[in-house]
Amino acid sequence: MYINTLCEQLCEHATLFRGYSPDTIQRYRMATGLFQRVMGVELIGQCTPQVVREFFYRGRTERNWTASTFLTYHKSLAVFFRWCVEHGHLQNSPLEGVELPRLEKALPRRLPEDQARLLLEKVLNYSWRSNFERYRNHAILATAIWVGLRRKELLRLEVSDIDLRQQTLFVRRGKGAKDRVVPMSATYVGIMRRYLDERGRARKTCPAVFPSLTRDAGLTLEGLRHLVTALRAVSGICFRLGGE
Repeated sequence: MYINTLCEQLCEHATLFRGYSPDTIQRYRMATGLFQRVMGVELIGQCTPQVVREFFYRGRTERNWTASTFLTYHKSLAVFFRWCVEHGHLQNSPLEGVELPRLEKALPRRLPEDQARLLLEKVLNYSWRSNFERYRNHAILATAIWVGLRRKELLRLEVSDIDLRQQTLFVRRGKGAKDRVVPMSATYVGIMRRYLDERGRARKTCPAVFPSLTRDAGLTLEGLRHLVTALRAVSGICFRLGGE
């Protein structure tokens, strides 16, 4: 059986019956695709423990994988090979016995509170082209910092998800494809109320809470990346949104 065929069967099952996100499905395809290209294999029977170990060895020595990258590919291929075993295409997973590297310790990604407040202050006081741009950018940062939303959660947020009276925010399809309700602090409620008022004055009517400056449509992922780059330049503070 061809690896490509089995991978597509796994992806279809994971999408229809397990509800996995498109990003997760894409990781499965990328991992199996890279494995095939690097090792020159097409059939599942060619996936021996020796071939799989060689793949990870080349990743570390030739492609300079970090421990994190190594673990990402290992996790994706583990799902694929486990699925092949469960469906009778392999007797055992060829990943068994592959030694995992220790994950490098990294600095915390979350900004300290004093830096977060400074970042919000600088963005709010910068000479933006319009009040809408000012309050939108400030609200995006406040949502990422104080509510802790990831990039895609920010982009999925709709006006109907915000309840200023109850001080709650509804997050659609968050981590693990689960919905959740997040409480809003009084400070954050004030930021969002001011922004939504300005959003109305700017005649933005699309469902997305954070629309583009030039169109009445929600920010795209690429647009958000460009905005983060601009905010770093404006504030002089290096920060990351969740999910980057």
